[in-house]
Amino acid sequence: MKKTFIMLLSLLAFTLNASAQVEIPKDTPQLEFVMQLKVTLGEAYSCGETQHGRRTIIPITGGTFEGPDIKGTIVNGGADYQIANSAGRTELEAIYCIKTDDGVYIHIRNRGIINGGKDEKGNPTFYFRCAPQFEAPSDSKYAWLNNSLFLCAPTFSQNFQGIVLNVWRVK
Repeated sequence: MKKTFIMLLSLLAFTLNASAQVEIPKDTPQLEFVMQLKVTLGEAYSCGETQHGRRTIIPITGGTFEGPDIKGTIVNGGADYQIANSAGRTELEAIYCIKTDDGVYIHIRNRGIINGGKDEKGNPTFYFRCAPQFEAPSDSKYAWLNNSLFLCAPTFSQNFQGIVLNVWRVK
């Protein structure tokens, strides 16, 4: 019985030690900058408190975008649909289109999270990240947008009335 107990303790110690030594994979994904969108916004309105939280809609009225391999305008008529809970978390889904300088329309559905909270020391924190999905014509030079994952983060500027989104492709 005593030998069995010691063997079990040894096995447990070995298992705990082995799991604590996880190596970071060498093929960690990298990010490649794709574009910056400067999105102009209309006046936000709210549907009030719903069963899911406070629903807010922010019209997307236009803007521009530019990156190393793409440039154009943001089409008027989209919107950013947000649902906020009382804990300071907002889920968003922006649906809109862009038009490249050479006349190609691309649909975007951008889902994300905004969270304001406090860290372990009680200091305010702010997290805002999104994952846009692109739908470009399969026969266009922008079809590469259909076959990658993307991340974006906002930049706020007092020189621009709207939101600036920087977009990276996960390599």
